[in-house]
Amino acid sequence: MWKCPKCGREFKNTEQDHFCVKPNSIGEYIAAQREDVRPLLQKIRETIRAAAPQATEKISWQMPTFWQGENLIHFAAFKKHIGLYPGGEATAEFAERLAGYKTSKGTIQLPLDKPIDYELITDIMRWRVKRKEKGRDTL
Repeated sequence: MWKCPKCGREFKNTEQDHFCVKPNSIGEYIAAQREDVRPLLQKIRETIRAAAPQATEKISWQMPTFWQGENLIHFAAFKKHIGLYPGGEATAEFAERLAGYKTSKGTIQLPLDKPIDYELITDIMRWRVKRKEKGRDTL
């Protein structure tokens, strides 16, 4: 077991990524991440904001979340990837474009060692907003 020297929590993995303090905003979440990941997270935030301008930013499940009557998408930084969580129907709808990514129902892993496809994120968000407006596909 590894014990975090800052917060005292114990984990199976040494140097386990976690938050010692729960972030209260997306800005706080991004600021608490590694320096090399912050610009990517900020660009993802801006991309989502542009595609869903009426959505509200919040923290849900300790992750940055965009909400518009329901959670539209979550995202989070991990050691080797950024996770996007747009819901199960989104990964099915975009399966062809997601062929090169690791996915599971409602989850997309964007590897940190490859360029991020911001256009794909835009398209997923626009699709999520349209689905929400039609009353379908909730997280």
